[in-house]
Amino acid sequence: MRRIILSLLCTATVGLTGVTPLVAQPQTANRDSLIAHRWEIERELQDVAIVERKIMLPMRDGVRLATDIYRPRNASGPVPTIFVKTPYNFNYWDVRTGAPRDMSAALQAVKRGYAYVDQNERGHFFSEGNYDILGPPRTDGVDAIEWITSQQWSNGKLGTIGCSSTAEWQMGVAALAPKGYAAMVPQGFGAGVGRVGPYYEQGNWYRGGAVQMLFITWIYGQQNQVRPMFAPTTSQQDLIAASRMFDLAPQMPPVDWSRALWHLPVQDILKSVDGPRGIFADSMPVPTGGRMIQRTPNDPAWYKGGLYNDGMPFNIPAYWFMSWYDVSVGPNLEMFKVARAKASPEVADKQYAVIAPVAHCAYTRATENTVVGERSMGDPRMDYNAMTYGWFDLILKGEQNGLLDTLPRIRYYTMGSNEWQTADVWPPADAKPTTFYLTSGGSANTLHGDGKLVTSVPRAAARDTFTYDPMKPVTSYGGNVCCTGTAIQAGAFDQRKMEERPDILVYTTDPFRDGMELSGQISVTLYVESDAKDTDFTVKLIDVAPDGTAYNLDETIQRMRYRDGYDKPVVWMEKGKVAKVTLQPMNTSNFFKPGHSLRIEVSSSNFPRFDRNLNTGGNNYDEKDGVVAHNAVHHSSQYPSSITISVRPTAKR
Repeated sequence: MRRIILSLLCTATVGLTGVTPLVAQPQTANRDSLIAHRWEIERELQDVAIVERKIMLPMRDGVRLATDIYRPRNASGPVPTIFVKTPYNFNYWDVRTGAPRDMSAALQAVKRGYAYVDQNERGHFFSEGNYDILGPPRTDGVDAIEWITSQQWSNGKLGTIGCSSTAEWQMGVAALAPKGYAAMVPQGFGAGVGRVGPYYEQGNWYRGGAVQMLFITWIYGQQNQVRPMFAPTTSQQDLIAASRMFDLAPQMPPVDWSRALWHLPVQDILKSVDGPRGIFADSMPVPTGGRMIQRTPNDPAWYKGGLYNDGMPFNIPAYWFMSWYDVSVGPNLEMFKVARAKASPEVADKQYAVIAPVAHCAYTRATENTVVGERSMGDPRMDYNAMTYGWFDLILKGEQNGLLDTLPRIRYYTMGSNEWQTADVWPPADAKPTTFYLTSGGSANTLHGDGKLVTSVPRAAARDTFTYDPMKPVTSYGGNVCCTGTAIQAGAFDQRKMEERPDILVYTTDPFRDGMELSGQISVTLYVESDAKDTDFTVKLIDVAPDGTAYNLDETIQRMRYRDGYDKPVVWMEKGKVAKVTLQPMNTSNFFKPGHSLRIEVSSSNFPRFDRNLNTGGNNYDEKDGVVAHNAVHHSSQYPSSITISVRPTAKR
């Protein structure tokens, strides 16, 4: 069941991704109906497509990657290609049910006049080689694209699509500009974004210098470096036959990650659950060198892999899909800006974005009443297949379908008012920065304290103090996250029960009389103090209803040793000295209805969303014991701790 849950959270789920999420086995009658439907799709696919499965496509270093090709049987000439490259299981035969998988994505593409190509990344299932996280080597993508577009059946144009790890490799390969790479549709693609603008997340590994623990749970089922493989002389026919008996999917024992992630030291978490050896904490024969947990945010190893960083070129038309409760909407939006800035004028004009009010890769699971966590988002459904095929038809087929005449540059969903809106830039051009200042009488602890957000710099000097014990961290409750198994559920949850903790400082505006739309970046600057050598400061952005319900919108963190920059020497805290820190920007679009208030929580942990800072100034990943930190937030004319948001002019709603 754990593998089922993780696949639902982390595999691609949108339109043409080519990855069928695993689902719990239905009751017998429904299961039989499902299997019958899949057989029907498979038979139709065999009728309309030329099917070539288990082609072992050689890369430039000799490693062969398992590739399936579906192309129109009665095509009048060469056709464009939709290419899906993934670490997930696309084996056409579902060994668990003894029937075909859902091949509707391939069937739909073929019926629309496209070749559809699936390929497994190296080190997964039938593909050879050792797996390295985040897509390297980038040349694998180049080799595959140039081979596909050179085939006689290809019209020389190829587009890519996918969500999560089926998307992350696309930007890095686009920077190499392989011949024939004409269009891309990356969805939930933050794991492919390295360093862009103010973000040094290195593919969602870090935020603010703190480790995002989602990758520990994800790697558990992915770093299968020791696995059975077929001899290089095995024929394609034999590989197809073998795939009906086993698909080489690892059968991982279930893990209760809500308990396992508490293990210290962090580098031994996978070892503590009998996980496989691999790139997380072991030296492995992979291009980037392994031992990811030991890297700093600006470690040279990050720049050897498959991540895109803003020092690279970019010149591919792209239709970007993001979501507000994904793990990295901020870096994703920054990547969209970078693409527009890097590309030639013609290609820069072919960059479009959609930001939906859902969790990671959950676009097509939106319903008439979409609830994310506990909060209703209304009806944000869209026809994603029509959108993405319209994009591919325009660019790969050259059809003058009028798409660009009606396509907004950015289509974003505003929560609270529950409506789709449009903008030409992010933040929207009419959004104005508005600053609120933290203030209190020195007792901002808990939601019952006296912390406020006000529009004027407070004159009186005050500070709010709290104790951060890394053995008793503030636990994550909802949030902008994915792939943590049983540890965290993504989405908006009422934070009031968390705000009873004395180690959470709470600052709230007066209720907005006419309502207020926040659409854009949120920047928080704090003046802080600690008696520990190193510690973290966390911020959570919240919409508070008149009845007190407090829904989280976004969250961020800063490890203080990196407060001066990730490419600079670390700077330790000094007892009795106040330090200024600006946290990495948050992003959202939310309408605070009349009577609602904006709130931020400030603390020093949000675990296991982020790893705990043990406060010692040591490596953190190899330590078992921490020290208690006594932390403070200052607010005064000398130390104007503040939050700056992007406010749009709005009519009453």
